[in-house]
Amino acid sequence: MKKIKVSAVSYTNTKPFAYGIEHSDILNKIDLVYDIPSDCASKLINNQVDIGLVPVAALLNIPNYQILGNYCIGSVGAVNSVFIFSTKPIEEVKTVRLDPQSRTSNNLAKVLIKNYWKQTPDYILNGEADAFVEIGDRTFGKKQNYSFAYDLGEEWFKFTGLPFAFAVWASNKPIDQSFITEFDAALKLGLDSRDQVLLTLPQRCDFDLHDYLFHKLDFNLTDSKRTSIDKYLELVQKL
Repeated sequence: MKKIKVSAVSYTNTKPFAYGIEHSDILNKIDLVYDIPSDCASKLINNQVDIGLVPVAALLNIPNYQILGNYCIGSVGAVNSVFIFSTKPIEEVKTVRLDPQSRTSNNLAKVLIKNYWKQTPDYILNGEADAFVEIGDRTFGKKQNYSFAYDLGEEWFKFTGLPFAFAVWASNKPIDQSFITEFDAALKLGLDSRDQVLLTLPQRCDFDLHDYLFHKLDFNLTDSKRTSIDKYLELVQKL
């Protein structure tokens, strides 16, 4: 049987999923690689993998995509790892440096700045800026370093009243339902093993990893998150 190629994300927020996959029989049926979110998306778009944990913004670039299973990387309010950091309030920001590792969070920042904060800054990819988007483990412990730290999960919830899904498991081709069911079971195993996952992570004095994995992240792909994805993609297309 030909193995299914899977690209997952290499951040702490994916460690429960990785644990479940690596501790279940599904590992013998897949070729698994870990990437940053933008590379995960590119591999799925370019047909280098069959399934990816992709930033939801990338769905707009995947022909005939299918969202798989019942799990995602999401939050209901603050997520504590997706920020706009700034030394001044958002209303005074004239330039925003985007994060090269994320399509979704860059576009989420743009959506909120345009539609929620009603601002029109310039966006850059390199160099000095009044504010910058940053995601993932690189944000851990940084909130106290900046006068303003806008949690984009929290700000989206304030704007829409909806949770947010930052990344979903998606395919670029039909996947057998029996495989999806088994894959979902592996992901659930990882989520049920978060206490064990925490034991494998480097301890930090500046960031509460237990709170992050158990309370800030919300891994269930609910109907509300699906509604949120649709709303988000609609607003991205209007940028």
